[in-house]
Amino acid sequence: VAISVTGPLNPCGTLSLQKPLRHERSNQMKVSFGKIMTGTPVGGRVATAGNPLRCAVLISGSGSGMQALVRAQQQDKLLHATSVVISNRSEAGGIQLAHQLGVEVELVLPSKDAENTRVAHEEAVMEVLEHHDIEFVVLSGYMRLLSPHFLERWGGRIVNIHPSYLPHFPGAHAHRDVLASGAKLTGCTVHMVDEGMDTGAVLAQETVPVLNGDDEISLSNRVKVEEHRLYPQVLNWIAQGYVTMKSGRVHVDVPQSPQND
Repeated sequence: VAISVTGPLNPCGTLSLQKPLRHERSNQMKVSFGKIMTGTPVGGRVATAGNPLRCAVLISGSGSGMQALVRAQQQDKLLHATSVVISNRSEAGGIQLAHQLGVEVELVLPSKDAENTRVAHEEAVMEVLEHHDIEFVVLSGYMRLLSPHFLERWGGRIVNIHPSYLPHFPGAHAHRDVLASGAKLTGCTVHMVDEGMDTGAVLAQETVPVLNGDDEISLSNRVKVEEHRLYPQVLNWIAQGYVTMKSGRVHVDVPQSPQND
């Protein structure tokens, strides 16, 4: 099985994956590349160095991706900034990392007593987003699917990074599934978030080889290198207004210049 490698990054050839898992793609958002199209920036505006795109990063675990993103924002000339980190788990390692980076943390735990637990939790998350005047939501190891209720208000303003070359190997155990399949290539994918699991419009992808002797840890570590490079870059495209939406179609048009290499 081969799929065409399309998009602003890694635009050549095909990606051969052995025994890909069954997958379904959403019809809610479609993506196109490189064609002039007038649309609304998914970030809501074009950010500047003096007024960067205000982001919230949602985490559930170790926070390594969040840490890499915030470090890039603090060290590089990027047009987006993390205003708050939100965790749905009190034991998430990323909480301490965020504090060490000087980023405010909000802990929003699901309530077992709420009549509608999912909606109540998401309402609490949205209150935090509004309190911090957030413009864009960044998922980084956030292990909850967002409901239509949340997406009704924030849809089109949320991205996720997934540790496989979608649409292959979606879900929570991508590295395990890649190794079990015998695939020779995997990768990572930045995509818009819709109501499905890893089904939103793909913005950018990068490939990572699967090596003989790989286990989940070694493969994960190599994929993370590409994740930590790709996510800040794609968020900068969003902040620059290079990712737009019109009539339900997401459009990516990144000028070829040294600043985007």
